[in-house]
Amino acid sequence: MDHVPLRRRWYDAIFVAFFAVNVGFVTYIFDLEQIAIPDTTHFRYPIWPPRPLVNLVHWYGDKWDPLLMARPPFWKMTIWIDVLFFGPFYVAAIVAFVRGRDWIRVPALIWAGMMMSNVLILLMEEKYGQWATPHFPMVLAANLAWFLLPLAMIWRMRHDRPFTRMVTT
Repeated sequence: MDHVPLRRRWYDAIFVAFFAVNVGFVTYIFDLEQIAIPDTTHFRYPIWPPRPLVNLVHWYGDKWDPLLMARPPFWKMTIWIDVLFFGPFYVAAIVAFVRGRDWIRVPALIWAGMMMSNVLILLMEEKYGQWATPHFPMVLAANLAWFLLPLAMIWRMRHDRPFTRMVTT
């Protein structure tokens, strides 16, 4: 068995970029803001994330996504899952995908199932719930990658050793 280098797995570069955006922006800026500011009606700007990024999150929420601004308990739990579990997964996944390490397969499958479940639950609330958005197509478009990439991950990890190939002599 031999590891296939990333340069020959162009499709894995899509996953690496997705993980990098998530760890560098979504999880530890966009989501962390929702932990640092539990009530968007009365708050002080936290040390992290920076004020312009907090304003960006609030602009998106005010304009498109009332659920994000309401922050009910189930929503907060999805944010904690992202910060405590998905964030470290993204870092490990970047390393594993770049280096072609098969040990990421099971964590990637767990992540994909959890992420798809979270997104489907959130989208149901966004469409029909107490904080339904009047801009559902926009919110759906903004969240679609977090459903489609996990679906692609399940397909990508369908083999026991996703980063290796048989070497014939």
